[in-house]
Amino acid sequence: MGIGRATALALGKAGAKVVVNYRSHPEHAGEVVEQIRREGSAAIAVEADVADQTAVESLVQAAVSEFGRLDIAVSNAAYSVREPFRTADMQDFHRTIDVTMWGALYLLRAAANQMIEQESAGAIAIVSSPHAFVPVPNSMAYNMAKAALDHMARTAAIELAEHKIRINVIQPGWTDTPGERKFASEETLERAAESIPAGRLGTAEEMAKGILFLCDPTNDYTTGATLLIDGGITLPWWANRGSAAPA
Repeated sequence: MGIGRATALALGKAGAKVVVNYRSHPEHAGEVVEQIRREGSAAIAVEADVADQTAVESLVQAAVSEFGRLDIAVSNAAYSVREPFRTADMQDFHRTIDVTMWGALYLLRAAANQMIEQESAGAIAIVSSPHAFVPVPNSMAYNMAKAALDHMARTAAIELAEHKIRINVIQPGWTDTPGERKFASEETLERAAESIPAGRLGTAEEMAKGILFLCDPTNDYTTGATLLIDGGITLPWWANRGSAAPA
């Protein structure tokens, strides 16, 4: 509920009618819906496992049935279990690919087809990661899936340009979300923040602002782009705070 929650709220605040997708924790999705409604926009929550193509297509149809059309789609769902690939539980490995890569493709495909059927412009944002180009150890399946997303999005941007459907990618850096706390303690996160050139972790709200920018129809010249918001964490190691540059 980190970046997804922040993005749903940001879109609602901007005036969009929002469909909040969830697979578990319906109470959290309901809280987001209620907050969007309190702030004056419309929202519904829809359960769907994005690894299921039929469920994703039903999710898109639920949005159209409720609000009449689909203009923006954000692919944010991901799954990850961190372990060495040599001994990885292959069920987890496949689940990571199914949710993170195939789930994004299913949404991209269903949303694009709906927008084409409407004969209207649209915007689709794909939440990727610096894992797409940084080989983080013990994250092979996640790294693979995120790398695939970047090329998938660029290919779709070419194919959908004639339909005025924009496809863009955001790569959030190390962001303080509930998901990160599955893998790291508060102490670990604090130490990590000190090593980032910006001196802190990112926030879900900052990532949501980037997604909002990519989906804003006034930015209709932006397609096939990748927006990296990482506080400088992927800069060369000598760019880290307190490090000296190599001779």
